[in-house]
Parts: sequence; C-alpha cells; structure tokens
Amino acid sequence: MAKKAETISMIDTLADFKELKNIDKETMINVLEESFRSTIAKMFGTDENYDVIINAEKGDFEIWRNRTVVADDELEDPNLEIKLTEAHVIDPDSVVGEEVTDEVHFKNFGRRAILNLRQTLASKILELQKDSLLAKYKDKVGNIISADVYQVWKKEILLLDDNENELLLPKQEQIPSDFYRKGETVRAVIKSVENVNNNAKIILSRTDKSFLQRLFELEVPEINDGLITIKAIARVPGERAKIAVESYDDRIDPVGACVGMKGSRIHGIVRELRNENIDVINYTSNISLFIQRALSPAKISSIKVNEEEKRAEVYLRPDEVSLAIGKGGLNIKLACMLTEYTIDVFRDIEGADEEDIYLDEFEDEIDNWVIEALKNIGCYTAKSVLAMSRSELIERSDLEEQTVDEVLSVLSAEFAEEEKE
Repeated sequence: MAKKAETISMIDTLADFKELKNIDKETMINVLEESFRSTIAKMFGTDENYDVIINAEKGDFEIWRNRTVVADDELEDPNLEIKLTEAHVIDPDSVVGEEVTDEVHFKNFGRRAILNLRQTLASKILELQKDSLLAKYKDKVGNIISADVYQVWKKEILLLDDNENELLLPKQEQIPSDFYRKGETVRAVIKSVENVNNNAKIILSRTDKSFLQRLFELEVPEINDGLITIKAIARVPGERAKIAVESYDDRIDPVGACVGMKGSRIHGIVRELRNENIDVINYTSNISLFIQRALSPAKISSIKVNEEEKRAEVYLRPDEVSLAIGKGGLNIKLACMLTEYTIDVFRDIEGADEEDIYLDEFEDEIDNWVIEALKNIGCYTAKSVLAMSRSELIERSDLEEQTVDEVLSVLSAEFAEEEKE
C-alpha cells in the first residue's frame, strides 16, 4: 500500500507539471520510464533485463526483472542470474537455463536509488521544458506577443509571458522613446529564438518591420482576410514609416481601408509606435510611378530609371526638392528603402525659368487614363511631355498616334496662349 501511495503521488506530481508546462501525458510517461531505467542502469550496470510498466490510468507502475536460472553454486551476477532454489520459490517448474521473472519493488532499492530517481526526473523534466519552450516560440517567430516587464537593465529589458517564461527586449530593438517600468505590459514581435548553452533565448523587437506589419494586420480586417496585401515596408523607428499596399478588388481602396474613417485605424498604430508618422501609399509594379508615390508629398517633373543598376534620376522644381529629401534626408531615405532603388534628386533648372504645369491640371481636356499613361513613362508636367519627340511619345507610352497628337496640341496651345499674353 505504501508503494501504491508513493506511486500515485509521483504520477500526480507529473500531472501538475503537465498543467503548468504544457507537456502531454504520453511524454510524461516516457520521461518516467526513462528515469526508472536510468536509475536501474546506474545501480546494476544495465537495465536491459528489466520491464518497466507505467499505468497512467490507474496511477501506478510495475518493475519486473528477468533473470536466467543457474545452479546454486554457479551464481556470478545476482542481477542477471538467480539460483535454482530461489527460482523455485517464484516458479516451482523452473529449470536451469530458463528465464524467470519476478516483480521488483523500487522502494526496496534504498534511499540512494530514490534520490537518484528524483534527480534524474528533475533533469529530464528541465530538459523537456527547455525543448518545449524552444519549439513553442520557434513556431511563433514573427508574431506579436504581450508580456510584463520584470526587470529593466541598461542594455535590455527582461519580460515574463503568461507562463512566466523569460523574454528579452534589447535596447537596439526598442523604439528610442520607449520607456517602461516594472509591471507594465509591452507589445512586441518575436524576432528570434536561440539555444544558448542549452537555454532558450527569446528576443523581442519593436523596431522590426514585421512589428508594423502585424499591427496593421490586427487593425485592418481587410489585410487579415487577404483582401489587401502589404507589398513593402520602410521604417525609421519612432520617426517615420512608409508602407505600400495593394488590393486585388477594385471596389476596395487599400489606402483608405488602412487609414480608416478619420484615421481611426492608423491612429492606434501610431500611438503604439510612439507617434511614428506613417505614410500609406498604393503599390504599383510600374517602378517610375512607384518611385513618384514613394517620394510623396513631393511632385516630380520627370524621372529616368535604370532598372539594371536599380537607380533612378528624379527631376523636380527647386521648391519641391526639399519636400522630396525631407527633414534630415528622411523622406528620400525611406523612399529608397521602400522601392529598393537608389534615387538621385536633381533640380529641374530648365523648368525653373519658365512656368510649368502638372498634367493633372489638364483633366478637363485630356482623359485620366491618357495622363496616367504619360506618368508611367516619367512625364508628370506639360513641358516634360513637350520635351519628347512625337515618335518617342508614341513608342514609349503605347498610345495611338491620334491621341498623342491631341495631347501635344492641347499642351502646345496652353503655352502658345501664355506667350501671347
């Protein structure tokens, strides 16, 4: 009865551990069996002649030892062999050379055996816990997690998740204006999971691009549902970010959906990122147009793209250059990161001496689809169109000759009228 009570207590202890550490029943049974075998092997040099049976339903276990019957005067190893007279007590029909099996009560092995078992169990459970933690968090890399601040150090913050597992938020993964006290809740993305000296090292980040992406997925249902796709992200954490989005449904305005009514959706993200300014733009595979949108709010006059070298020369009016570059060069830096092109900005000196007009101002006379076709070849102003030859316009824009002639006529007439005045 003592053995039964001791066994049930041991199984119950493991059941409690399961609830805390999310270890399944089958794994616990295997750990228990391995621990018994390890202890037996340490005591007798081998466990191969033992059968360990764990009955999880009843909450008990049995250990059976198999030994070869030998003559009473030939016994050499009492762990592997048994005297014939002793074998007859177990099985009266036993003969020399056969094998007999008897039940072993673990408590009879002594205090040292029980102590070894507990140490082995503790070691295996700890190892299992580490493996479980690594596997759990490796599957969650790239996901957002909430954790509580436990300790704030100079170079990193130690956080605890709901199961009191330790997580690290290094200084370089924090937004510059982040400030936390013990007990506060932090939201971050799981950046990496490493096995360092057989310990799980889980690194979080609030500066990674994936953190911004996950925040948008949480705030914008259309992204989570796959109706809107995030194509590219560029960030300078805590200062400014640009995100390019695309919708495969013409009825959905991807930019409007991400911003929300009166900015309701994006405001929550901006607050989480310590008032980081976020520009949301429409993605396009047309690199000239994509660069134009990436440099917003600046309006460019013309653009030359070298796709092989992934470089672009952008020409702007002198008063637009500062907008394109942005404070501290931030706008053009983000545009380069977003488009993955090196963008060189030039002042459009030729257009600076005379008044130029953006093509959008001719919407009353030129169809929008024609204006978009001209923008796609890098022409955003009237003079950038007139600077091209008729044949070049037809070839590059893929517009019909009649359409090009009508455009040239409208634009030329505008400047001819201005010269007359």
